[in-house]
Amino acid sequence: MIWHLVAAVFAALAAAGIGLLLRKLSGNRLPKWIVPVMAGLGMLAYQIHVEYSWFDHKKAQLPASAEVIDSAAGTEIWRPWTFVFPMTTRFSVLDRESLSRSGDVAEFMLYHFERRHTDLVIPQGYLLNCDNRELVPLFKANQRPDREGLRTLRRDSTLLERACTEPGA
Repeated sequence: MIWHLVAAVFAALAAAGIGLLLRKLSGNRLPKWIVPVMAGLGMLAYQIHVEYSWFDHKKAQLPASAEVIDSAAGTEIWRPWTFVFPMTTRFSVLDRESLSRSGDVAEFMLYHFERRHTDLVIPQGYLLNCDNRELVPLFKANQRPDREGLRTLRRDSTLLERACTEPGA
């Protein structure tokens, strides 16, 4: 987090320097306010770049056994550019190394990543009945099924496909 602040300050200084250079090259015909405006635009550009590259950056950090099975893009009122170009704010990853099958039941770990002021990662164990598409989370303390969290997956679910029908699973 501190490194993003340092990088934003340096982006502002670089953009302010460009504004100052443009002002000097124009023979001081550009107004003085161009320098702080350029600094603000530099910080804004850096922040937009970080937000839009977050998903690709996190994906690159995942081990080879991890597979992204779902992602969600969203819009936010305080980021008006997201209404034109929605950004990925959360995604789910299936840990292929934790995947084990016993008959028509698959047990695995899913990791849910969310972009907030600090990144949030929620690991959760699941059982999936491949025949009737029922997915049930496991309690973290004792790894017993949480029947209240039972849900049925869609037939075209990526998780169902990866956990039940992919070769080697």
